[in-house]
Amino acid sequence: MDHTLGKDMWQPWLVESARLKYLGLVEALEADIRTGRVLPGDRLPPQRAIAEALDVDLTTVTRAFNEARRRGLVEAQAGRGTFIREDRGGGEGAAPPRPLVDLGMNIPPQPPEADFRRLLSQGVAGVLGSPRGLLSLHYQDSSGAEADRAAAANWLSSRLGPVSADRVVVASGAQGALFAICALMLGRGDAVAAGETTYPGLKAVAAQQGLALVPLAMDEFGLVPAAFERACLEAAASGRPLKLLYLIPSIDNPTTATLPEDRRRALAALARTHGVAIVEDDPYAPLLPKRAAALAEFAGDIVWHVATLSKCATPALRVAYVVAPGAAQASRLAGVLRSTTLMAPPLMSALASRWIADGTLDGLATAIRVENAGRQALATAILGGTAFAADPNGHHLWLHLPAHWRAADFAGHADRAGVSIVPASAFSVAPHPPEAVRISLGVAPDRGALEDGLLQLASLMAEPPLDARAVV
Repeated sequence: MDHTLGKDMWQPWLVESARLKYLGLVEALEADIRTGRVLPGDRLPPQRAIAEALDVDLTTVTRAFNEARRRGLVEAQAGRGTFIREDRGGGEGAAPPRPLVDLGMNIPPQPPEADFRRLLSQGVAGVLGSPRGLLSLHYQDSSGAEADRAAAANWLSSRLGPVSADRVVVASGAQGALFAICALMLGRGDAVAAGETTYPGLKAVAAQQGLALVPLAMDEFGLVPAAFERACLEAAASGRPLKLLYLIPSIDNPTTATLPEDRRRALAALARTHGVAIVEDDPYAPLLPKRAAALAEFAGDIVWHVATLSKCATPALRVAYVVAPGAAQASRLAGVLRSTTLMAPPLMSALASRWIADGTLDGLATAIRVENAGRQALATAILGGTAFAADPNGHHLWLHLPAHWRAADFAGHADRAGVSIVPASAFSVAPHPPEAVRISLGVAPDRGALEDGLLQLASLMAEPPLDARAVV
């Protein structure tokens, strides 16, 4: 590929007095914009061409482009390149620049071959065009339409074993389901055990309902059964026994650990011994190429299994399935949902059932898994020199930072550099969170944008924090 600079393109240079090399490139571009050497609408040379012309690393140029976009100097146009912005504004009262690359929101990628626009439009048309399709525009029972519960039971039976539809509740997303389960089973002040880092949604529910979260030690395989047993004994001795254990058994959020089957069975056995119910939040299980035994399969009488479609298809559906320990508990849960969300969106629930029946849902999970593998490989190539945990089938990773970085500082610097990530404090139940950040690979629109963000993070990690460099 030719990386030479065209005669009509901007001729890059560096402001030597700049504090950092990439800022020198940004300040040079800013100066040429002010003097009219480059005009609104002009296309900039490719990043590799600039790197070769200035004899600098590509990551330096990438950081400069990201900073220039953050300042509103340039804009990227997919498939065409980067251009000087026509509408460079700002000034007093202007909205602050938003992060350029979002690696914070943990949603699945949208593989081009999945063609969500076509799937959604054709799927909705198919639902509404069916003989009883207009019923999907009506109010429905808070447990979900009978057909949707039957479809969910059929889909879940491949990993839970036989599931009867009367144990299934269709909820408006996993967060609403988790809130309702806790409201049904717990009272203010009750104790819930969870990993020392855990899903922020659980922390939000605990704060709203006045629940006490008890952190459990974790290792590279997930929750440590001995830590759970110790917590059960200590809680019982205090007169406030644990009521609930919350876990994400597959591709844990944020640590990416998948519990081995022996740990799953050990945790279930301990929960039964100590009279603790379990919420098994398992959104990533459909992304695993090999079936993992769910706790609900061998301890269904004490487990509430939550299976959302947000991570294996799209959060736009707002559909999650709850398998309760029994039909009576499912009915009681539906009563709680009736007073909160009322019902899952009927049209989206019917669309999910249609996708289950015709194999589309499993096809989407496979396409997302393949795209995740490609993005994880890209992350490994860029961040391979740093310690991080990842599952090749998932769309996030857990990055352990070099000793000179604190997670909150790193996330703040990354945001100012145009990359959004989430520090460990957002997930921590324990008083001292680890110096780690979660990086989500799915929300970037394509691998090119993801590469830009990861290169920026890799470059940032290699540098000491700005406040450290400022010491004289």
